[in-house]
Amino acid sequence: MTGWNRRSFLAAAALVAVQAAAPSGAEVLRRLDPKEEPPPHCRMLMRLVADLVIPDTDTPGAGAVGVGDFVLVALAHGLEGTRRAPATDPSFAPYLRADGSLDHAGWLESRLGEDWLSLPPAQRHDRLAALDAAAFSGDPAAAPWRAIKALILTGYYTSEVGGSQELNYELVPGRFDPKVPVTPETRAYSSDWTAVDFG
Repeated sequence: MTGWNRRSFLAAAALVAVQAAAPSGAEVLRRLDPKEEPPPHCRMLMRLVADLVIPDTDTPGAGAVGVGDFVLVALAHGLEGTRRAPATDPSFAPYLRADGSLDHAGWLESRLGEDWLSLPPAQRHDRLAALDAAAFSGDPAAAPWRAIKALILTGYYTSEVGGSQELNYELVPGRFDPKVPVTPETRAYSSDWTAVDFG
């Protein structure tokens, strides 16, 4: 992921703090400009998409911890450069805001298909996997998915569950271990930002 710096991190942390302080993700979304407030079906779509990116395992998945709402708030505030004008792909034209930026949520809903929410889980997975493959193979028409996925990962791994249950946490500076056995069950440390790759 490009563009990740201290300012981006602090902006993401501030949005997480705002969400944590509010009674619910819905309350945070209601505080947005009315033109930015997503409809309920859009919130459901983003929650299910987040769950497919990070499903429940022995820890709750992204949908369960409210990452879908975080992504919608982050998109409204332009994290990951989402309020800059996108590339000139003509397929983006119906989803451009007045300021020239892309309505990522509207674009994603259209790209997955109007029937996506009504599909069986396996078919929803297949459509999202196809979009993911296209975006990461360099298809410019699928490029907005990369920012959405980065925000899902950011939202999850800066949440309490992602940062303290999914990842290990050791207060810095911790202790020095010159040889640490690493197995497939070894989890990254949430306090080691050099080991966390958000995309």
